[in-house]
Amino acid sequence: AERGHPVLGCGRSAAAVAELATRFGPPHDFTALDVSEDPAVDAWAKRRLAARGAPDLVINNAALMNAPAPLWKVPPEEFEQLMAVNVQGTLNVVRAFVPAMIAAERGVIVNISSGWGRSTDAMVGPYCASKHAIEGLTGSLAQELPAPLAAVAVSPGVVDTEMLRQCWDEAAGAYPKPEAWGERAAAFLLALGPGDNGKSTRI
Repeated sequence: AERGHPVLGCGRSAAAVAELATRFGPPHDFTALDVSEDPAVDAWAKRRLAARGAPDLVINNAALMNAPAPLWKVPPEEFEQLMAVNVQGTLNVVRAFVPAMIAAERGVIVNISSGWGRSTDAMVGPYCASKHAIEGLTGSLAQELPAPLAAVAVSPGVVDTEMLRQCWDEAAGAYPKPEAWGERAAAFLLALGPGDNGKSTRI
């Protein structure tokens, strides 16, 4: 937004979305919805596409972390919800926006991955599985997109977020805050283009 780009976003927290909408008025637009709910994503995308046309950059960032536990102790409903948001949610957004981007013959789809999408660790098996899925999904999508579109899997690196504190508690404080990370990330993401199609990279 500070670089002059209209930003359209969504999130599950109605309060956080309302705060963003107050801070960033038109032409920016923020909507409360859950990306795991395909009808809601589809309706939101249709409204946005009708108002502004195909986006230049789509960032799939929604994700949940499981409560650290051995895989056999992870409740089925927790695993299902995590996969619904992290994987199905990404697919829902891709399905909603990519046809318009293909028609416009432009655009980059960034699917946020993780170092745990390229490795594994104990106690976070569901999250690792979801991010390995993002890597595979993005690689396949990159092969399916016509030029000059691009799909890129991007690991954000280690950032001091509430999600990280679920795993590392206070040790997460040794890493960059989201605000500082965002300054670097914005420039990195805006620089992605057709030459990055199919890459698995890191900010």
